[in-house]
Amino acid sequence: MPYPKKLLNEGEEVALDLRPHWWYFAKQILTGIPLFIIVILIFAELSKSPRKYTLLFWAVIAVAWAAWLVHRYSKWNFTHFVVTTDRVIYRSGVLSKHGVEIPMERINNINFHQGIFERIIGAGDLDIESAGKDGQSHFDDIWHPDAVQQEIYRMMESNARKRASWSAPQAAPAPAPAAAAAPAPGVPEQLAQLAELRDKGVITAAEFETKKAQLLERM
Repeated sequence: MPYPKKLLNEGEEVALDLRPHWWYFAKQILTGIPLFIIVILIFAELSKSPRKYTLLFWAVIAVAWAAWLVHRYSKWNFTHFVVTTDRVIYRSGVLSKHGVEIPMERINNINFHQGIFERIIGAGDLDIESAGKDGQSHFDDIWHPDAVQQEIYRMMESNARKRASWSAPQAAPAPAPAAAAAPAPGVPEQLAQLAELRDKGVITAAEFETKKAQLLERM
């Protein structure tokens, strides 16, 4: 069962969705193998000389172990270690739920630990140090914790770039180019304007002749 998409935030994407490593069942495996061998030997012995109470005793032990295994599997099936673009999420529990959420921007450091045997089987533990009252969160039986560590760092960088783009000031729009200045009127147009001013009595005939001579010198 994958991590429910309805529990993700808008725009949030899942990078990793992991269940605990099969070493999560270590106690059941280490007790189940010798129990299986003992039951086989007991049945072989009882086939020669049946003993009702001995058979019943070992049958109860086997049923109890099977119930323990089913309970453990149910917990495994409802345990998620999820890395998204925004946070690290850990959820577990069948009836009673337990959850941890660590935003990417609050993560300070990530450490992993693997023993020799754990390196062989690809399991390990992960410690995430974050800003907050809890400080450090410990996670057991993580698949390839070194690779998970690198993926979380990659998501942290991506998240930091996204938040930086949100806070960057918007560039001011470029000012519209100034309208080209109207070309200056030529000498004939200026002479016409002077003649019009003379005719309206704004300037005298002498002033008209003086300005006319100045304009003609420019030609």
